[in-house]
Amino acid sequence: MVRIGILTGGGDCPGLNAVIRAVVKAAARRGWETLGFEGGFEGMLDPLSYRSLTANDLDGLLFRGGTILGTSNRGRFAAKTGHSEVRRVPDEILSEAKQNFETLGLRCLIVVGGDGSLTIAQQMYEYGVPVVGVPKTIDNDLQATLQTFGFDTAVACAVDALDRLHTTAASHNRVFVLETMGRYAGWIALYAGIAGGADVILIPELPFNYESIVAKIHQREAEGKHFTLVITAEGALQQGGTYTTLAPASSDREAHLGGIAARVAAEIEQRTAKETRSVVLGHLQRGGMPTPVDRQLCTRFGVSAVELVAEGKYGHMVALHPPEIKPVPILDAIGKLRTVPPDGEMVRTARALGICFGNEITM
Repeated sequence: MVRIGILTGGGDCPGLNAVIRAVVKAAARRGWETLGFEGGFEGMLDPLSYRSLTANDLDGLLFRGGTILGTSNRGRFAAKTGHSEVRRVPDEILSEAKQNFETLGLRCLIVVGGDGSLTIAQQMYEYGVPVVGVPKTIDNDLQATLQTFGFDTAVACAVDALDRLHTTAASHNRVFVLETMGRYAGWIALYAGIAGGADVILIPELPFNYESIVAKIHQREAEGKHFTLVITAEGALQQGGTYTTLAPASSDREAHLGGIAARVAAEIEQRTAKETRSVVLGHLQRGGMPTPVDRQLCTRFGVSAVELVAEGKYGHMVALHPPEIKPVPILDAIGKLRTVPPDGEMVRTARALGICFGNEITM
């Protein structure tokens, strides 16, 4: 019997279970067995932690958040440190994982993860382990695919928050600053800001200045609109400034971005004398049920990953190239983060609506 492995690495994300479900179902129809490694890549090291996944494990997985296999974004397999700096996983770790892979008689390992997990997958592939990647990240920052699963759900969460903040901001004539995840890319804040009617959007790709933000607030006041909604990506930064972090980078994980909303809110209140509050969505964006868009994308990705295994097309990742799911080398996905084009159509659309990005020229 053909036997394949699957693991979920990095941060959790809505839709991970839907991918697992699709892989197990598609593999079973070929007569294959699927082993799920628990706790991410760490499950491949002694003492091994894995289990055989069967039809009995699949009930309710299509809409269940999190991952039944567990995951980890730190430990002995850490490949990203600092601000997206790459380090090599030690050879003794790769060797042990490869030996266990071979002992279990696996044909291929399907790695479901974002930039960090796929970087590890590429290093394992170069070490001789057949791997296939599935792109996962709410940040939507992977090259070579138009969209990653989890992103649509994260945007929906942020839009719901903006809808709720709109009513309380209008009731109290306040400024609200909403902080989203996204790390060094502003996709969540941008999409949610447009869909949720934000007045100011702050993203890493367009460093901001407070004069521009304050000018926007004063403009709204002059128009009789005494409240303002600001949405900021966690990686947004002031012109000439640096990223705001809650914890510095360590040997086994990247810096913990966060705190920009509180900093912006305090500065706005000091400069405008308007009552300003900050709200951080944080891990709310990672939890809960995936949206229908993410569910169908997860299912397509999972089935396509099994097809790549059948074709022996290792070292590749499934990617969304509308209207098809196509294979691309993992190297093409991890070489550079996919960031928001500063003069792209989405930014131009927002500007046409009068949305401020905090970098407009003020008089």
